[in-house]
Amino acid sequence: MSSQTGYIILILVAMVAFVAGTRSDEIYKLVGPALGIKVVDELDLSSVQQTYKALAQRYTGSLDLEKLIYGANRGLVSAAGDRYTVFLDPNEASELDKDLSGDIGGGIGAEIGIRKDRPTIVRLLADNPAIGAGLAVGDAIISVNDKPTKEWDAEKTAKEIRGEIGSSVKLMIDRAGKQKTYSITRAKVNNPSVYSEVRNGIGVMTITRFDEDTGLLARKEADSFMRRGVRGVVVDVRNDGGGYLDAAVDVAGLWLDNKLVVTQKTKGKTADSIKSPAGDAILSNLPTIVLVNQGTASASEILAGALRDHGKAKLAGEKTFGKGSVQEVIDLSGGSRLKVTISKWYTPKNHNVDSKGLTPDTAIELSDDDVSNGYDNQLDVAIKQLTK
Repeated sequence: MSSQTGYIILILVAMVAFVAGTRSDEIYKLVGPALGIKVVDELDLSSVQQTYKALAQRYTGSLDLEKLIYGANRGLVSAAGDRYTVFLDPNEASELDKDLSGDIGGGIGAEIGIRKDRPTIVRLLADNPAIGAGLAVGDAIISVNDKPTKEWDAEKTAKEIRGEIGSSVKLMIDRAGKQKTYSITRAKVNNPSVYSEVRNGIGVMTITRFDEDTGLLARKEADSFMRRGVRGVVVDVRNDGGGYLDAAVDVAGLWLDNKLVVTQKTKGKTADSIKSPAGDAILSNLPTIVLVNQGTASASEILAGALRDHGKAKLAGEKTFGKGSVQEVIDLSGGSRLKVTISKWYTPKNHNVDSKGLTPDTAIELSDDDVSNGYDNQLDVAIKQLTK
């Protein structure tokens, strides 16, 4: 009997069962496996209802039913025991979108770091208010809206600077011992996931995340490198926590022409081998170093692992984070989402980095003193290696 005939028979059986009054979930169980759909039994949630009723009857305080429902969902998903499989309420789902797109709302377009124990501007984003106001890299932030920043970390400082688009934020800045106050109107921040520079004939491409635009932006910078005749390329994915798998594959295509980038293995299914685009690996013949550290994770590790396995790049810096799994984001009712691990990924040479990370070919430490003084020893060493 052919597979097509088998499917027809199953569908006819399902139709007969429906006419006979069989419940729809029983039909689903019958037809689902034949269609390659995993059939999931319903959970008995009577104990949850019992817990809720006891809580509602006895609890002396007020109960927020929405929070209770979100909490029940969160606990259910957490019990799966996978740190990357999580339930996101609508607010958390919105924050995930912002993280992946780089949309931080209203801001001034300045990246904050800690230098000599003070929040300091370490990078200015082009076409944003901070540049227009006259701020400069190296400016120490003394206060934000008259609130001293002495005990603040970089994240706290950035959060205080952000606000509603069109509103103003007042910053007191220390520049070479001289203090000045700036009033800056917040705007929607233009925060591209890729930016670049050329230093000593070496193209430095920094990728901060892998979003929907990363592939196109990386190719634009690569085209610029070729026009400027660079002798080598540094790809900086330090503190890049990842993003979309497809974006990492697109970026890998700048070096790899129709080559295996990553293999996804899902329990009970055939492995899915994903190749880079064909015909346009414009950086293929340029010596390349990928800068990595403990914040390099997921899609960043996929890119780094693929380029090294194919002999297109060396890794320098520190051992990477080690996230060797792939998650799918599923929309749920009311704006909530489920981020669930669906597979493990492997480099072209069949390495999985989960909890192990990628060990760099050249280990380069970045000391606290280097960070405080704004000295990037890792980048400097990488550039020197490519200019030998």
